[in-house]
Amino acid sequence: MGAKLTPLAVAVLSLLHEKTMHPYEMAQLMRERFTDHHVKVKAGSLYHTVDRLAAAELIEVVGTQRDGKRPERTVYGITPAGRDAVLERARAMLSTPAEEYPEFVNGLSLIDELGAEEAIVELRRRELELATGVAADQVILAKLHEQQVAGVHQLHWRYSAARREFELEWTRQLIDDLKHGRISWHEDKPALTLLTEDGSGAQNG
Repeated sequence: MGAKLTPLAVAVLSLLHEKTMHPYEMAQLMRERFTDHHVKVKAGSLYHTVDRLAAAELIEVVGTQRDGKRPERTVYGITPAGRDAVLERARAMLSTPAEEYPEFVNGLSLIDELGAEEAIVELRRRELELATGVAADQVILAKLHEQQVAGVHQLHWRYSAARREFELEWTRQLIDDLKHGRISWHEDKPALTLLTEDGSGAQNG
């Protein structure tokens, strides 16, 4: 596998770096640790990724396992080349900020086109979704704690939860700034019309 490892390939190699296991166990652990919330994990794509890693000699078959009357399962282990590859990828991901192009950043550049009123309506929708996500994050973190998942396997969730909470607070502050005219606009933009409690308009600015 000469190309850069996919997120799912990194997840598989990371699990096999812990111990040998079969793909079904990999999928179980990803669900238990909620890895599947950050990496797209489908049965077909998981087995395809395992096959590609094996073909690239980053993992290898180390045996088989049978549980009761279930079909025999192939157990994989990581190879020295696979260990080197995942460690190299880990160093790069931790040390180098990735060039990402989130849609929200692009959306912020278009607020001037929408105008303050419409932007506030859309941002309030975002605020609601973020608040729901923050609550869901807390539930997941509590479950991870209850299941006594090692803290090192909770780091990705702790980071995601903190980032979502920051984005929620930032969005709320932006809404407040737009409502109270603390954001400067082009001179040809109309003043913001805020709706009062009775539904009538009040000019701001």
